[in-house]
Amino acid sequence: MQIRELKIPDSYEITPKQFGDDRGVFLEWYRFDRLSEAVGHSIDLRQANTSVSKRGVVRGIHFADVPVGQAKYVTATHGAVLDFVIDIRVGSPTFGEWDSVLLDGVDRRAIYLAEGLGHAFVALTDDATVSYLVTDTFNAAREHGINPLDERIGLVFPDEAGEPLLSPKDTDAPGLDEAAAQGLLPTYDAMRDFYATLDSKENRS
Repeated sequence: MQIRELKIPDSYEITPKQFGDDRGVFLEWYRFDRLSEAVGHSIDLRQANTSVSKRGVVRGIHFADVPVGQAKYVTATHGAVLDFVIDIRVGSPTFGEWDSVLLDGVDRRAIYLAEGLGHAFVALTDDATVSYLVTDTFNAAREHGINPLDERIGLVFPDEAGEPLLSPKDTDAPGLDEAAAQGLLPTYDAMRDFYATLDSKENRS
């Protein structure tokens, strides 16, 4: 398994080694020890989610209040999506920027993003099936969104996705600057302090 930090700090692309023969393919799509080495602390996974999307569906940009927040480990088990991590941490050197990873059934990559980062994806195929491992259970009162079509962020969807299909919840979400003005976004300094507490707990264990 290869782990590469993305342009957005505290997010990583994970490329598993695949073992194929005439029966099919085997791979390890999650290794807590390898991810812990890269991140600096163990990931306490508490919920697993799956979504199935038609081609063109956009889900996100979503994030949760910190603490506790939701770190996410995401992969596509069928079809293909372009997965985005967006830096929404006010004061971050990469605030408002994003990076992306193709998740599909060919390379079978995954993406990890730390608490306090925004997450979205666009389905490139019908029946695109995405599975998420997350570090906290869903709490609607602490969940927030940013409009994925916000020009301030400028996500680029591939032509193969076709016309974007979004939920009213996502289209009604504020843009990045509006969310910042409303005090919805985490700050970079607070998130660095939060990550340090996780690293400290790991070192004490």
